[in-house]
Amino acid sequence: MQFTITVNNRKIKAEKGETILSALNRNGIIIPTLCRMKDFSPTGACRMCVVEVEGRDRLVTACSQPVEEWMEIRTHSPRVITARKTIVELLLSNHPDDCLYCDKNLNCELQKLSEELNIRERRIRARKIKPRLDQSSPAIVRELSKCILCGRCVRVCEEEITSTSLDFINRGSLTHVGPAMDRDFNFSSCIHCGQCVLVCPTGALHEKHNINEVQEYLNNHEILKVIQYTPLVASGIAEEMGVRYNREFDRILNSILRKIGFDKVFLTGTGTDICVSEISEQLGRSVDSNTGTPLYISACPAWVKYAEQFIPSILPQLSTVKSPQQIAGVIVKTLVADQAGVKPEKIYSVAATPCMAMKFEARRDGMMRKGISDVDSVMTVRELARLIRLYGIDVTNIEPEPVDEPLSGRTSSAALAEVSGGLAEAVTRQLLYERMKSESDRQTFRKLRVGGSFREITVRLNDRDVNIAVVDGLAGLEKLRNAQAGGKKYDLVEVMVCQGGCVNGAGLPFSATKEEKKNRTRMIYQADESDALTLPCKSPVLSNLLEKLIKENSEISDKKIFHTHFEKRNVLL
Repeated sequence: MQFTITVNNRKIKAEKGETILSALNRNGIIIPTLCRMKDFSPTGACRMCVVEVEGRDRLVTACSQPVEEWMEIRTHSPRVITARKTIVELLLSNHPDDCLYCDKNLNCELQKLSEELNIRERRIRARKIKPRLDQSSPAIVRELSKCILCGRCVRVCEEEITSTSLDFINRGSLTHVGPAMDRDFNFSSCIHCGQCVLVCPTGALHEKHNINEVQEYLNNHEILKVIQYTPLVASGIAEEMGVRYNREFDRILNSILRKIGFDKVFLTGTGTDICVSEISEQLGRSVDSNTGTPLYISACPAWVKYAEQFIPSILPQLSTVKSPQQIAGVIVKTLVADQAGVKPEKIYSVAATPCMAMKFEARRDGMMRKGISDVDSVMTVRELARLIRLYGIDVTNIEPEPVDEPLSGRTSSAALAEVSGGLAEAVTRQLLYERMKSESDRQTFRKLRVGGSFREITVRLNDRDVNIAVVDGLAGLEKLRNAQAGGKKYDLVEVMVCQGGCVNGAGLPFSATKEEKKNRTRMIYQADESDALTLPCKSPVLSNLLEKLIKENSEISDKKIFHTHFEKRNVLL
């Protein structure tokens, strides 16, 4: 039901049950917020969205106050602006003055609000928060002195990710956000997904940068410098650089990376195709043996750590296949090293990815051989963009170049793996093609491509049904458990921590709008429709890699090197 309210002496339409903030935004009236996150229930904690309502003595929070038909609202009255300005001044009173060195400089919501409210001097002074830098995590840096207690990270970790690694500690002026028992991140249940970094309005949480380390190795002429990047990285770099993306930009990125100083440039997508093939084989064996237990896909490193910590009972059902990044890293440190005539320790291998959890994955014991990591350093898209700017590369005036052999091609299945449900679809399509010798209709997998935290389909494989489930965001695990408790059996289960998949990974540009995020997914599905090569078993690059090059290398000829193991992790509650 719609009715009319008065806002700033103008009549606007509002809907019964919605909040004042929702009604204002829908009518093009924008007011500032700090603690609010879309799709989360409002708390009104930050008070930035206060408005003046005729007949009310106190200002009300627009994000939590339901709209009523009689309301006359003023959103920018002198009283309201003074209140908002005072709130920001109080936040700034004990905030560090190191904006020039802050990770969120020019992208900080507190900085932006200060400018919008014309705060040009420090009127309120308070004791500065004692700096406390937590760099124990391989992926996330925590700077308590920059925390403004908005609670966004706590809520996203508890309600969306469900790992509950963060909470408010102490009371009053001593209140701060941290893991259990106020220990460092490496003692916590953090799964390094980085979604807290995406929602943090200041620089209190940010990724751990590897730029200095990479730069040091780029200047070392005795080392072979190698980089691999996932299908989403090129579009993410274009987004960061303000360049319109097309498929030709992938080739431009190859040239950019060589100009920076990398000797070899590879596609992680080739590793994804191997990952799809290996999981497809595992699924085929599981279906044939009719075990009655599902095969859980292990390509999301944040999900793997979550399983090790919270549901170790499923570890025997977790696919042993390494993630695409690590598979490509294995090939670099074996096959590429052999071809180049260098020892693995003389190769510096970098992976560029939209995923922050891969920084942790690269340090796992199962991802090393003889004490040497298969991937030496992981960079997010934002980090790689900074490195490109550091070297002064003009991305609009550069000739495109191809990637290097042998990791030089990918199918549309590799791109599909970047969206939630895409890897399960690619694995199933591969299995159906190999067993039935015909490519599946994409409409069969339509239900895996729609929204929702839990999706499922059933496909026919010769004389039996194969049940596939997709958990999109860990909140969907409860629906999976309920379905299994109700007697439903699944053959394949894909779990992705970041809702929507890697297209919403924490390493992608901060500035992405909701429409830009949708475009990432749309671009991947369009590629699946238009690409000539859709399945790994049809890829000549992969065929040459598996049938010739890998067989000729004794170290990886049995492909056991593409597999790993997982074990229970004990962490503080």
